[in-house]
Amino acid sequence: MRLGLEVGQALADARGCLPDLAAFSHDPLADAAWLARLAKLCGDYTPSVQCDPPAGVLLDVTGCAHLHGGESGLRDHLRARIAAEGLTLRSGFASTPQGARALARFGGVDIATLPIAALDIAPETRHALSRAGLRRVGDLAKVPQRALAARFGQATVTQLARLLGEEDAQIVAERHDEAVFAEQRFAEPIGRSDDVLDVIESLLERTAAQLGQRGQGGRRFRARLHRSDGHIARLEIETGAPTRDPALVLRLLRERIDSLADPLDPGFGYDSIDLAIPHAEALADRQESLEQARERPGDIGPLLDRLVVRHGPRRVLRFAAGDSHVPERAGRLRPLRAGRTSSTLLEVCENEPPLRPLLLFDPPQKLQVIAAVSAAVSAAISEGPPQHFRWRGRPHRVLRQEGPERIAAEWWRRRGGHADNPGLTRDYYRVEDDSGHRFWLFRHGLRDEKPEHLDWYVHGLFA
Repeated sequence: MRLGLEVGQALADARGCLPDLAAFSHDPLADAAWLARLAKLCGDYTPSVQCDPPAGVLLDVTGCAHLHGGESGLRDHLRARIAAEGLTLRSGFASTPQGARALARFGGVDIATLPIAALDIAPETRHALSRAGLRRVGDLAKVPQRALAARFGQATVTQLARLLGEEDAQIVAERHDEAVFAEQRFAEPIGRSDDVLDVIESLLERTAAQLGQRGQGGRRFRARLHRSDGHIARLEIETGAPTRDPALVLRLLRERIDSLADPLDPGFGYDSIDLAIPHAEALADRQESLEQARERPGDIGPLLDRLVVRHGPRRVLRFAAGDSHVPERAGRLRPLRAGRTSSTLLEVCENEPPLRPLLLFDPPQKLQVIAAVSAAVSAAISEGPPQHFRWRGRPHRVLRQEGPERIAAEWWRRRGGHADNPGLTRDYYRVEDDSGHRFWLFRHGLRDEKPEHLDWYVHGLFA
């Protein structure tokens, strides 16, 4: 507001007042997921937690506040944890959820002093109450309920009673599925690797039954080996797809054990072993074939899982689509386990050659054009790729060509935009030389843009 911005103002008007204003698209699903995460965090203080969209969480701390030294201590502890998430907390205590919400939103300690806007009623009703001279909750509490209900509706009386604590509306606690967990304790410590793996396999079978009841499959498996002297060895693996197959997970755990820089040291043995599945996803039961093959032909998922376990998640990469039409920025390498998108980098039609090559040069490599076109020659003659060019010291004669595919520069990324310096346009051609090699060439710039920059480059090679 100090900078001249107002609620409901158009973005163009706001940027007129503040040219460097940063604006982001609203993502309500991401907001809801973030609020659910905060509600799960608040579950450490009380089992009764309810999300209060768009930016609130309700907690029933009855019988729980003494664990943190009272309500003030609980609030201070929670405020510190919320601050660690980069957020600012406003809180309020009251005997009802509506009262606590009103004090958190409008501040203060006395509900009677809050404005009429603290009531969760229709805007038309709030406007009518203000016109009647009722501007505070305390003013409204002095009006007889029958007269208030007759003029403004029973909903107004109900909301006022809940705000003042005369009627309690219980919160509906959020339900969070507990992580799948199994544990095995031993009367005598065990130390043999085969015994440890047999126990882990038994735990995997038990957790698979739990996952089957939920209709889920595990994506992350975490085993802990509790040694007699108190040391805890941790083994964790992650799969590319949800699974309930104990044999698959056990094979990945063996890979993890073999790839450890510091081998497992049982010492005097392990007193207990537990297995947790902190991340699970939906997995429907299905029959792949009559033989119930464990792995489908051509399925490289198990191979990728083994590579990730052996070499680490940061060393196994995949191509992901980028938000750009410029070829060198249309795809980027990302870790295999990073969030996947449905975008594809290469579109291939059946019985048709690909429009883009699989191999790109970064940066594109400049060509030496042998039969260059003079600037004085007609523009019609200059259309198409060069008939002869030299690349890496070897001459090539073009026999066939297809194109052009015109790609403009991303002028919106430039400070001056399109008017100042839009950038050079590219005309791409797919060409084939007399040896059968196929190239992806482009000319940098149009003849009417900057003739001095009419250079040719090879950007990729077709298989």
